[in-house]
Parts: sequence; C-alpha cells; structure tokens
Amino acid sequence: MAEPKAGVPEIRASTKPRNQLQDFFARLFRTKPLGTVCGVIVVIFFIAGILAGLLAPYGFNEQFRTEFLDPPSLSHWFGTDNIGRDIFSRILYGARITMLVGVVGSATSLVVSVIIGLPSGYFGGKFDIILQRFIDAWLVFPGLILLILLVAILGPGLWNIVFILGLSYGLGGSRSVRGAVIGIRQNAYVDAAEATGASTMRILLRHLLPNVAPFLLVLVTTRMPGMMLAEAGLSFLGLGVPPPTPSWGGMLSGAAINYMYAAPMLAIYPGAALSIVVFSSNMFGDALRDLLDPRLRGA
Repeated sequence: MAEPKAGVPEIRASTKPRNQLQDFFARLFRTKPLGTVCGVIVVIFFIAGILAGLLAPYGFNEQFRTEFLDPPSLSHWFGTDNIGRDIFSRILYGARITMLVGVVGSATSLVVSVIIGLPSGYFGGKFDIILQRFIDAWLVFPGLILLILLVAILGPGLWNIVFILGLSYGLGGSRSVRGAVIGIRQNAYVDAAEATGASTMRILLRHLLPNVAPFLLVLVTTRMPGMMLAEAGLSFLGLGVPPPTPSWGGMLSGAAINYMYAAPMLAIYPGAALSIVVFSSNMFGDALRDLLDPRLRGA
C-alpha cells in the first residue's frame, strides 16, 4: 500500500453525506422563525384531527341532558353547546374535517393543475389557446356561486367537497403551472432532450416536472388556507359536511348565531381555531415560497 508523500496533505473523501432536508429545515428555522412556528401549529392541528378519537374526552355527538350552554369547566374545557355536547371534543373532530379538506383538496388541485398546465405550457399553439380559453371561461364565474352550484349538483358530503374544491382550485392553478413550464421550456436541456429523440412523456416527467417541483410545493401550501375557508363557508351555508359530523364552519352557524349572546363560546372557539389554522398556513406557505422561489431566495 503506497504511503502519502511527505509535505502533501492527504485528501479524504467525506463519508457523511450532506442531508439536504436537514439543511432546508435548519435554514427555515434560522431565516423564517415565524413561518417555522406556524408550520408546527399546522402539524399539531393535523395530528389532533387524525387522533381526535383518542384525544377528545367525549364523542362529537355525545349529549349531556342536564348540561346545556355550560361555561368552561374542568369536565368541559370549552363548555357545552345548546344540546349539551362538549365543544372541545367537537372542535377536535372538526379539525379532522378541516385539515382533511385542506391537505387532500390541495393534493387533488395539484394533480389537476399538473395534468392541465404541464402539456399546455409545453405544446403551446392551438392546443394551448383552446385549453386556456376554457380556463378563462371557468374563471369568469364567481367562485362561491360556482361552488354552491356544484354542491347542489353533486350533493353535500366530505368527499364531494374535496373533489369540488380540488377541481375548482386545480383549474385556476393550472394557469400558474403553465407559466412556470413556459419559462423552463426555453432552456437548452429541453431542446437537447428533443434532439436526442426523447419521448414527449419523458420530457414532461423527467425534465419539466422536476424543475417545477419547488413551485408546485409552494402552490399546495398556498392553496390550503383558501380551501379551508371555502369549506367553512359552504358548511356555514349548510352545504358542507352533513350534521351531526362537526365542522368549524357548521359550528359557526345555527346554534352559534341563535345563542351567541347567551353563550359566546359557541362562536368564539370554532372561529379562533379556524383563524389560527388559516393564518398559520398562510405564514408557513409564505416562508416556503421565500426559500424555494429562486427569484426571492437572494432577498
């Protein structure tokens, strides 16, 4: 075995690979502390929604016949509603609905945006013109009116709401994906892939999609708050998840309106939970955008 020469430093290869995920979270915590805290809050609500059956002290429809509109106490942390149900338990179960709509609906909208925006930005021409005119016609309609119309056609229900919101936000988000693809389409490596005879599907999936992935992650995080508010609005109007399944928007209507002065906690606690989650999702999405968007990374 040859020994290193005197005076020449020995170069050793690093055996510890650099963990990009750890570096990303370290940079997020260092540069965006508020966004990190808000991300933790979103994760806490998400876990609370998943484990609502274990964390909630009572069932979401369990009634206490002698405890109507009780104030907060040790047995009922947030009090009880007008028919004797524990508000804290219902908020935990409502978190499951809200977070499910936010996460699954955002993922659905992402799939719709990619399926439409990726080929539209790549092919261009008449295909792009016809497709974008259809998107323009969809965006012309007022969002809430369109959601109400679709719910009236498909009927209320959790998965119907997820599908409707995913489709509606996905069609609108396809315009953003198309713009990102058009910017990448002009790069030399795309022309090189076409010159080597790569198939269209390979170019879309191996060359364009990975390069717009950071933008897609930001798109998902910025879609979540809007979907949560949309679901709350539909539930407030009675078009969301049917009762007795609790939803934060549904908890803000009905009894919360009728007994607001006698028991303000009926409206305060669900409204506060919804506000905290939406604010945290917005701040976390802004933090991710600042870190992942190349145009903002230098700032």
